[in-house]
Amino acid sequence: MVLLIVGLSVEIFQWYGKVFKSHLFFSPTVVSCDQELNYYILQNEDRLFECSYPKPIHGILGKSSMLVAVGETHKRLRNVAVSLVTTIKSKPDFLNDIEKTATLILDSWKDKNQVIFCEEARKQVLGLTPDEPQTKEILQDFLTFMRGLISLPIYIPGTPYARAVQARHRISSTVKAIIEERRRNMLEHQKIRSMKKEGEFLNWEDYRVMEFTQNVINEVLRFGNIVKFVHRKAIKDVKFRVFTLFLSGLISTSYNTFGPDYIIPSGWKVLPVFSAVHLDPSLHADALQFNPWRWQTQDQMCKKFSPFGGGSRCCPGFELAKVEVAFFLHHLIQNYRWKIEDDEQPIAYPYVEFQRGLKLSVHCLCS
Repeated sequence: MVLLIVGLSVEIFQWYGKVFKSHLFFSPTVVSCDQELNYYILQNEDRLFECSYPKPIHGILGKSSMLVAVGETHKRLRNVAVSLVTTIKSKPDFLNDIEKTATLILDSWKDKNQVIFCEEARKQVLGLTPDEPQTKEILQDFLTFMRGLISLPIYIPGTPYARAVQARHRISSTVKAIIEERRRNMLEHQKIRSMKKEGEFLNWEDYRVMEFTQNVINEVLRFGNIVKFVHRKAIKDVKFRVFTLFLSGLISTSYNTFGPDYIIPSGWKVLPVFSAVHLDPSLHADALQFNPWRWQTQDQMCKKFSPFGGGSRCCPGFELAKVEVAFFLHHLIQNYRWKIEDDEQPIAYPYVEFQRGLKLSVHCLCS
């Protein structure tokens, strides 16, 4: 049912309204495709609502995951993450490493006529270079992990859920080993860099002036952001203004119309569906058209755009994620021309995927 809501979010709220009642994850649930209610939920974390992911998700992500932690534990984890991001932004080494990874990946395309873009993009996201022996292993574990997030929570050897839990442990161990190796190499790199004049690496200011690139990234996130909805639970009776609330679930077309307020009962699950707001034609002109130019006049911090969540649980590393994409696009555009294979079709699984991994025909301009 939840995949139906995610995959058909625009059609769903056209049929049943932007806020409606259902029964998901073994709990009475309010599903919100409304920008005002979504914003209200995100801004009232720990006051009226709290994070409430199903227990099987905890098993896959681990109890220390910032996604599932609540209360003081989440605050401590987030403070550590924010401090790390702030430190990283003030030092060039991290941005240099991002750019190096991008150029190494793109350099590996020079003798190829075709690439599977989704695989190449995952290398950039995970900070893996093509020549690292662990790259293939981690990519496979990453796919296993992601598929497990939407599987039945049955821990029996061989099931997608069990494989996802095992994959998370392998990824954690492998990444720790890579980090330790890179730490040992860091001193050497710092010594070499201290002997050189300032290089031509991209820096934070370069990113800030990539205005149209940021528009393209925002439009991609609007069209197909990874986090399509989040899990919350009302921790007290919540009164919120809505105009129409469908109380008949997803079976009947009958509905009840209320006055200016509605009570969301304490203990009910609430699912703010971001993708429904992102694709709402009443909020975004020509919502199903890819149009980066819309962001020249549209505020990316507005209520109708929340690809990284919001409130106290907004992703602390969202800007660094956008930097990675911007630096990759910078070198891709300067060095390659490409064509998408005609039979490629995007799918929601529930994250954005392509039937054949988005196969591209590529031509290197430097050859």
